[in-house]
Amino acid sequence: MADFQFFQNPITKKWVILAPRRAKRPDVAKGAEPICPFCLGREKDEKEVYRVGGQPGDSKWLIRVVPNKYPFAPIHEIIIHSGDHHKNFDQLPLYQIELIIKTYRARFITHQEKGQVIIFHNRGEGGGESLPHPHTQLAVIPTTIKMDISRLSPMALPNSGLPPISLSSDFTGVEASDSKIMERESTFQTPHFYLFCPQTSQWPDEVWIAPKKRGRAFGEITNGEVADLAYTLSRLIQIFDLRHGHEFPYNFYIYPGGDWYLRLIPRLKVLGGFELTTGVYVNTQDPEKTIRFIKEHFGRPDFEKIRKEHTAEYERRV
Repeated sequence: MADFQFFQNPITKKWVILAPRRAKRPDVAKGAEPICPFCLGREKDEKEVYRVGGQPGDSKWLIRVVPNKYPFAPIHEIIIHSGDHHKNFDQLPLYQIELIIKTYRARFITHQEKGQVIIFHNRGEGGGESLPHPHTQLAVIPTTIKMDISRLSPMALPNSGLPPISLSSDFTGVEASDSKIMERESTFQTPHFYLFCPQTSQWPDEVWIAPKKRGRAFGEITNGEVADLAYTLSRLIQIFDLRHGHEFPYNFYIYPGGDWYLRLIPRLKVLGGFELTTGVYVNTQDPEKTIRFIKEHFGRPDFEKIRKEHTAEYERRV
């Protein structure tokens, strides 16, 4: 059998990827592989397709990109954040996070004509992480596969199965003024981005990050936006670390089509039978509380106040 196969349900039209080989992935957390394949000194064990720093084969690299040995797509890569086995976005220096995002951009541009480029990050066992050494994955999905990914504007990804999110009318078109957008309780801005928590958020403390300069694919992100996104992502994870506990599980992904955005999803609840049956999510955290929390602590976090007063109030199970 091939490493993976795509199947479409003839009734629902939804797609499934059958990839049984991924069940054999090493799981360091469970002791399946005592030596981390992403750490310094293991360069010859993993075929390299891209790196930042050093020379091929040496250990002086800052970032490495290697093929995923257990793919579920025709192109499936691992972007290793650094040689440090433990430090991730909340602890790495900002220049390193900028290099990570620039690597995202470089690999996106490399593959953007080959299909739908999905960049996603899993953190913690609850976020689907199997190897704890911080890394991001990139998968290129054929354009024939219709993916259910929410859009910010109607033309962002024509073959996406989901309609635009409810805020799309606020962000679509040059006639939408920044001042009017910023008057909304549900938004917060940085120099280059809007942060917002839609009323249709499916997960507690879910945050969307959308660039102010709209209508572009992720490969068009500027260096100024890279620096801003690096700080924004690092700060959000830092304050959520305090709110939910160090190294809380989360995912984020970058929208693969035009009008890109980044969606950060803390994985702080377990989906119940109702959600799995109906596809209707029950969110027990008011998104307005999330954006107020961000506004209060994004600039100058009050660490003691977060620990004492801002523990999330939602139930983790539905």
